[in-house]
Amino acid sequence: MCKKFFTRLFGGKRNPNSVAYRREMAQKIAGHSVRYVTERINDVDEVIGRKGSVDVRNGEFIVFASSEVILRCDVDQLEAWELLSKDGVVVTAPDKEHGGVTRTIIVYYVYYR
Repeated sequence: MCKKFFTRLFGGKRNPNSVAYRREMAQKIAGHSVRYVTERINDVDEVIGRKGSVDVRNGEFIVFASSEVILRCDVDQLEAWELLSKDGVVVTAPDKEHGGVTRTIIVYYVYYR
């Protein structure tokens, strides 16, 4: 009983595969300005976009950079985790913008003081 109390009080372990976690993470990421976006292609991280934003609209997670949509997916299918430095986020999802192919991109935020 005591363990359950502390888990609820301090947040405890969250399930990253749950829909609630994915929605919470999407809202946490949304609104950030993007410095650049990379994708690993043939074991090399290549920059695929610069200067943009991350947003959630109509249940879709959208990464916009270099005047184009880099990634668009349903929030409920989003897998995301922040970098340890908190300077960005790694996103894995089926990309509606590119034919439903599952892609993994790294979004680096603009740092403001």
